[in-house]
Amino acid sequence: MSRSMKVKGPARICGSLKVPGDKSISHRVAMLASVANGPSRLTGFASSADCQATLDCIRKLGITVEEDHSALVIHGNGLFGYRPAAQPVRLDAGNSGSTIRMLSGLLAGQPFASEISGDASLRRRPMARIIEPLGLMGARIEATAGNLAPLTIYGHKLRSIDYTSPVASAQVKTCVLLAGLLAEGRSVVSEPAPSRNHTELMLREFGARVDASSLSVSLEGLPELRPVDYHVPGDVSSAAFFIAAASILPDSQVVLRDVNLNPSRTAFIDVLKELGASIQIQNPREQHGELLGDIVVSRSQLRSAGLGTRLSGAIIPNIIDEIPILAVVATQVEGRVEVRDARELRIKESDRIRTVANGIKSLGGEIEEFDDGFAITGHQRLTGGRVETAGDHRIAMAFAIAGLVAEGTTEIVDADCASVSFPGFYESLAALAGPETVAQT
Repeated sequence: MSRSMKVKGPARICGSLKVPGDKSISHRVAMLASVANGPSRLTGFASSADCQATLDCIRKLGITVEEDHSALVIHGNGLFGYRPAAQPVRLDAGNSGSTIRMLSGLLAGQPFASEISGDASLRRRPMARIIEPLGLMGARIEATAGNLAPLTIYGHKLRSIDYTSPVASAQVKTCVLLAGLLAEGRSVVSEPAPSRNHTELMLREFGARVDASSLSVSLEGLPELRPVDYHVPGDVSSAAFFIAAASILPDSQVVLRDVNLNPSRTAFIDVLKELGASIQIQNPREQHGELLGDIVVSRSQLRSAGLGTRLSGAIIPNIIDEIPILAVVATQVEGRVEVRDARELRIKESDRIRTVANGIKSLGGEIEEFDDGFAITGHQRLTGGRVETAGDHRIAMAFAIAGLVAEGTTEIVDADCASVSFPGFYESLAALAGPETVAQT
């Protein structure tokens, strides 16, 4: 039975923290290591349930994954080296959209059939966005109602593709690029707006031939991928909860160490800075083509400019994971914050527009809900209440921060779902806010 957590506010946070390894990078490096030629050694790998699902899947595909002290060693068998123990191999992606969508690209070119599915939430999320390009490359994929998991993937010799995605999605882009590794010739993926570029950077680390612009990536197929020694930096999407908390809680300051600062992932920080947040980057450096550094945040008065702050268009793909915690921040901003063009939130682990709206209202706040976003006008006084997470990890963590803002006690229902991306989140929160502020019910 999943536990609830109680958070007592108002509170502050102070101290230093190293957040877990970046989820997006961990998924990708595990998948690419599994099809490299030889053993790759990975440190800082995310301990989240989502990333463990990726490791479980590649193990079922015959890949040896060893734990070596604080490192993982993944013994790659080459591009076509998956060896399933059963036919068809049945893979469980759990709650991880990254696992099912990206790994399908590698499965599409293997000489056997695979079935990949996940939990009830994942089985409601759209898969036609990867089924279409993989079909154009020569794979045959069966799906529930043509769009939903489980997916049965009949691997086939793939052909290269020049594909324009109708959505800006790093998962779709990565799926096509991973399939392109297994296809002869040059594959090209274009998007309507830039999405996170971890895959392009990492492919180069493994020795693939990649050319990239802001909206298009091309890849030469059938490379011989070399194994790597790779350190995964801290996850900026996990850091976002503490960045937000330190920005809005009185007398707060926090230092977040060794965090990924890839420009395609830091739009949330840019938005907070535009609202007046005090955020500084220390010890910036580059590693594996990725930028990283330490983030120092302290309390400041946040205000939206003029008639308000409107977030829409090209910025949305690069703040999509942080929108739930941005909604909490918006309640403490002087002025209006509006989020539009974010309909994608309706088909995440929960309907995040609806769950965010319900959460704000349950704490006595006001929010205007749209089909593709919401608007919040602050500064608002929040009071303790009961928040239903709908089993969504980002909702659970966002409203734990809201609980520190609210007066009284806030109960986070089904709080354990935070482990999907951040095991130990509540322990980290208690370490910064004080043990009396966070307690299991």
